Amino acid sequence: MHRVAALVHPPQSTFELACTAEVFGIVRSGLPTRYAFEVCTEHPGPVPTCAGYDMLVTVGLDALDRVDTVVVPGWLPTSEPPSEPVVRALRRAHARGARIVSICSGAFALAHAGLLDGRRATVHWEHAAEFAARFPAVRLDPDVLYMDHGDVATSAGASAGVDLCLHLVREDQGARYAAYVARNMVMPPHREGGQLQYAAPQDPVQIDGSLAPLLGWAAERLGEAVDLDAMAAHAGVSQRTLARRFAEQLGTSPGQWLLGQRIAAARELLEGSDLPLDAVARRVGLSSATNLRRRFLNSLGTTPGAYRRAFRADGARRAREVSQSAAADGA
Repeated sequence: MHRVAALVHPPQSTFELACTAEVFGIVRSGLPTRYAFEVCTEHPGPVPTCAGYDMLVTVGLDALDRVDTVVVPGWLPTSEPPSEPVVRALRRAHARGARIVSICSGAFALAHAGLLDGRRATVHWEHAAEFAARFPAVRLDPDVLYMDHGDVATSAGASAGVDLCLHLVREDQGARYAAYVARNMVMPPHREGGQLQYAAPQDPVQIDGSLAPLLGWAAERLGEAVDLDAMAAHAGVSQRTLARRFAEQLGTSPGQWLLGQRIAAARELLEGSDLPLDAVARRVGLSSATNLRRRFLNSLGTTPGAYRRAFRADGARRAREVSQSAAADGA
């Protein structure tokens, strides 16, 4: 069981906290429960929220000494640094191997703790100028959705926090498990961290035409010859208009989005089937094992074969741990 604690701070943003709880704290029918979720705060008791009500949090900072992942779901006001006890608790958790994650303004707390010094990080575009001025030792990238270093991860605004949390589930439990969670949340196909944040232009324009129907259509046809021509034709627009809509709504190009979906589908097949690599490549529209291997290396830094072996080995390890735990409980 992977233990997750959300560290809240008054006034707490309810949406950022809810995003974290929805991914890590919900028991879903038909899916093994692999996360234990709790909420903690520096001073247990009523915690005011940005929504105009107080929530009762009974767990203190000691929770950070026993969990595997600490999430800071926002830190407001950004001008208020965390106290020394909070800084020490974050540093102590990180030093013993816990993963430290921020959503939106939560990056300010991580930066105050020195966990982002010398590293790339992101934050909501609205806070970027303030963050960069206050933390020059951090290599801020205000354009991307999220950034994961393994031990520390940061995300932009609230919806990007959901993307980051689902990404972490994929890293922990595999693409099939994360895809089930996303479908249960009625989330669209996942977004990669390198996609751009959507920042309102200087002269706001109307985004004409949601891409949602097209994305669903393309995701169901990954094994077919779906390319920019086919997508533009299905949407009834020019390639130039389609590219503009992708940039406005997703912060990426049609080709990059399509490649991301094909890699995600390949991960699910590698985890849940014994299909040969050529068959996997054909099913997701990557044509050959050679092309699949090249795309995997570029995107994930590993080969399809190594990915499959690592996932199977990790799954076997988890099964042994569950079996041993059950035997110990029975004893």
